[in-house]
Amino acid sequence: MKKDKSVIIWLLSGCVLVFIMVVVGGITRLTNSGLSMTDWHLVTDTLPPLTEAKWTAAFEEYKKFPEYQKINIHNDFTISDYKFIYFWEWFHRFIGRIIGLVFIIPFVYFLIKKRIDNETLKKCFVLLGMGALQGFFGWFMVKSGLVDNPDVSHFRLSLHLTFAFITFAYTLWVALDLIYPERKEIVLPLRKLARITLVFLLIQIIYGGFVAGLNAGLIHNHWPLMSDGQFFHDSILVEKDSWLLRFTEAKSGVQFVHRTMAYIVVGLILFLYFKSKKHTLSKEQQNGLNALVFIVFLQFTLGVFTLLYAVPLWLGLTHQIVAFFLLTAMTFTLHRFSK
Repeated sequence: MKKDKSVIIWLLSGCVLVFIMVVVGGITRLTNSGLSMTDWHLVTDTLPPLTEAKWTAAFEEYKKFPEYQKINIHNDFTISDYKFIYFWEWFHRFIGRIIGLVFIIPFVYFLIKKRIDNETLKKCFVLLGMGALQGFFGWFMVKSGLVDNPDVSHFRLSLHLTFAFITFAYTLWVALDLIYPERKEIVLPLRKLARITLVFLLIQIIYGGFVAGLNAGLIHNHWPLMSDGQFFHDSILVEKDSWLLRFTEAKSGVQFVHRTMAYIVVGLILFLYFKSKKHTLSKEQQNGLNALVFIVFLQFTLGVFTLLYAVPLWLGLTHQIVAFFLLTAMTFTLHRFSK
């Protein structure tokens, strides 16, 4: 483990940077900043416009696209407003570039110094591919809001968000493989249940992306029931014609799935926690379960208040951040029950 310490620090640094990037991505979404940069260049966009002339040129380019023509043109939108939304999208992309450098430069160094074993090397190549794919998903998402509809596709937004979570979780998993190189007897029932819980948590994260992309948190701002004291609101049946579209493209249906899935995730984590009482656990396994229970109740509470207060910026962002912590605890717990 000693020889892997620098590699572990490198991987965990990547986890921290991905976390920061997701937080900034959340701010970008909640401040409607994601469509402010209408093109993407690997080098020339590294710095924001540095002169008023360049700012004016960027602003004039932005005016050619639907977000300005259909929305902001009616809002007394000034170049000062544009600089604000530009900053968050630029900062989001800038962190992406930093992540690329933080991954590639140490990776090449470790390769030359032969500090990475063959098994970890294969995983690092997977991470490299995931990072490149995530960059593509980001542009793929932004492009959807630059054509006719001045808003990004909620499917593409959720894909970009969820894949960032998965990239983070896999990076953490690779680091945990190095932190805990020893192998022990696996408690198969707990591992199976932890895997099922992780799947439902990822589905919940996907639907969190749907809710954000459709602004579905701005309706039915009641709990525990939806509007008009209904558990399953009538509007779910009205918005779309098919059940598939009702639960993937309609605001009411998507919110219903997200708020209902929250109960399932809480229930699965509690089931895992109490089922584990029948087994002798290591300190790491118990700590992972304790963290899961605490964070899932915190996240559930935040979700309720985010809904009740119609997604204020700080609550929406906090809800997303704690989702990250919940996935961290879930990944750690599953790892400790798997190896």
